[in-house]
Amino acid sequence: MTDILEGIRVIDMGHFVAVPSGAAVLADWGAEVLKIEPLTGEPQRGIMALSPSPVNWRFEVHNRNKKSLALDLKTEKGRDILYAVVKASDVFMSNYELAALQRLGVDYPALSGINPRLVYALLTGYGTEGPDKDRRGFDMAAAWASTGMQYLLGESGSIPPTQRGGVMDRTVGFHMVAGILAALLHRERTGQGQLLELSLYHSGVWTLAADLQVAMAGLPLAPYDRARALNPLVGKYCTSDGRWIQLAMLQSDLSWHDFCQALERPDLENDPRFIDMVVRAQHCEELVSILDDVFARRSVDQWETTLREHNCIYGRVRTPDEVLADPQALANNFFAEIEHPVVGRTRMVTTPVRFRQNPASLRHTAPETGQHTEDVLLELGYDWNDITRLKDEGIIL
Repeated sequence: MTDILEGIRVIDMGHFVAVPSGAAVLADWGAEVLKIEPLTGEPQRGIMALSPSPVNWRFEVHNRNKKSLALDLKTEKGRDILYAVVKASDVFMSNYELAALQRLGVDYPALSGINPRLVYALLTGYGTEGPDKDRRGFDMAAAWASTGMQYLLGESGSIPPTQRGGVMDRTVGFHMVAGILAALLHRERTGQGQLLELSLYHSGVWTLAADLQVAMAGLPLAPYDRARALNPLVGKYCTSDGRWIQLAMLQSDLSWHDFCQALERPDLENDPRFIDMVVRAQHCEELVSILDDVFARRSVDQWETTLREHNCIYGRVRTPDEVLADPQALANNFFAEIEHPVVGRTRMVTTPVRFRQNPASLRHTAPETGQHTEDVLLELGYDWNDITRLKDEGIIL
């Protein structure tokens, strides 16, 4: 059985999360991914979580299944090696600043001149045109704060919520994967390579598209105020043990009868203040207050049981540990085991697309800096004398 992207070679000249996460998806799906790093290693290697673990798990999850080639691209010989790899590759991915790519001679005009069939995927912070085209940006600034997402996700009057590390980066990474696969399909049909451009900012705007489309129509948008929710059946409520339940009954009229039965409050069903979704919106503060009191009388486990019995749409606000032990996640292979050279047998999060006939796989953990440099050079036709000289000259690691 072959991997679904077997035979595709990808150059990952990315750093931190967005591009490496997209390249990790392609690697999981069977592409050969060569991670091009400076001799000092990709910067994310040096950013360790405040954890007693000897392993940088944030780096691991975004760089598994890859090979590492460490080069000094500021030298002509280093660039020559990369150019040789480009000739034999299908895809080049980078989130280096455009000016840096131009200085290094690895921008699209340079590499497409070497390989006209190359699919070149460039990620910037804010796009390649306009007043912010040269502005640096991580996802929490360009895709979280700048797009309106941070503003709208906060509770009214509260401090804007902090994004979890790399959340929008991984979203952008999948956007990049989609664009690359479309470009490869186009190349299959026409023989032509492609330059595709993405930005953290635009991906963030697309992620928030429904809200921004409402704003574009001139309708007001504001941070969420649970006490004034137009649909209290999409609210969050605290249980007797201090846990939270998120209700998600968007078609509230269809769910109202079952919900009242779950609450053991049949009196609410025909209460003239709450008779339908329009009237409930007019009396939302009263209903939220009632629901706060009702939910505070039982534990989260008790509520989960009764809401499920009455076919209500809800989500328990889980801790990470609860997710890792969730029978539903386990049954659907959200995690897979892999042998790690430092900690032995361990689990990693899998990518969220499941190919039934050609399943993705975790073949090996993230490489050490330059771990595969010699192997790649030998494949390119360099001999051991060449490799020794390149090491002595500081071109490779």
